[in-house]
This record gives sequence, structure tokens and C-alpha cells, in this order.
Amino acid sequence: MPLTHFDAQGDAHMVDVSEKAVTARIAVAENHIKMQRETFDIISEGRAKKGDVLGVARLAGIMAAKRTPDLIPLCHPLPITKVSVDLDLDTGLPGVRITATVKTTGQTGVEMEALTAASICALTVYDMTKAVDKTMEIGGLRVVLKDGGKSGRFEAE
Repeated sequence: MPLTHFDAQGDAHMVDVSEKAVTARIAVAENHIKMQRETFDIISEGRAKKGDVLGVARLAGIMAAKRTPDLIPLCHPLPITKVSVDLDLDTGLPGVRITATVKTTGQTGVEMEALTAASICALTVYDMTKAVDKTMEIGGLRVVLKDGGKSGRFEAE
């Protein structure tokens, strides 16, 4: 299958979705941020000097989903109908597991919006706690669910 963001001459272009059907679409992306136990405790106990780390990160993720076309050059602006970002403290990492869900009714999917939301959410956790832990690692970014449109449903294993 050819890459859709390149024309016959190999030049980058925005994909024409005008002939695609308008359908309900959803995408879910996940990632995580691993940190030192002390940092995990500061977040879980609400002791971060910059405030509510998880609350601010959730808002940052929601805002990022809405701004995705401003960040990804060939991404279509979409009428997003729902964004939710779940942050779960995981003692096993230790760290935070992030799940971003984005919905729309449109002619193209919202995978990029979900990935952007999860990414910015993790970066915000990093920003708010970097004063106590510069060793944090962000990883595992992936789409775990995509549904709607011609290609149908995709679920990661």
C-alpha cells in the first residue's frame, strides 16, 4: 500500500478526504512515564510544588488533541466531539500509565489526535516534576484502538 501523504512525484501533500464517507470514528492511544519512587510518591501524595500534576497533565492532553493540526503539518483539522485522558498511577513502573481517547464524526480518523494527547500528557508530567527527577522515561506510545471509516476496526494485541 503506497504512502498516502506523497504524490506521484514524491512531494508531500495533504490527503484529499472529500470523497470519503462521514462516519463515527474513535482512536485510543497509550503510553507511560516511568520515574523514581520518590517522584511517584510526590505525585501520588499531591506534594508537587507546581500543583496537581495529574490534573494539569489531563488538561494539557485534552488541549493538545484539539491543537493537533497546528503541530502535525499534514493533519486535517477535525470537529472533535470527545477527548478523555486517563492517568493511572502504577506502582510497578513506578510511574503513570496514560490512555487518551478521541472521537469525531468525520471523513478521516483521529489517531494523531489521540497520540498527541498521550504524548503531551506525559511531557506535562515530566515538566511538572523535572526539578526532582531528570531521569524520567517516556515510552510505549502506540495506538491501541482505531475504529470507523473504510479500513474498519484495528485493535492492538
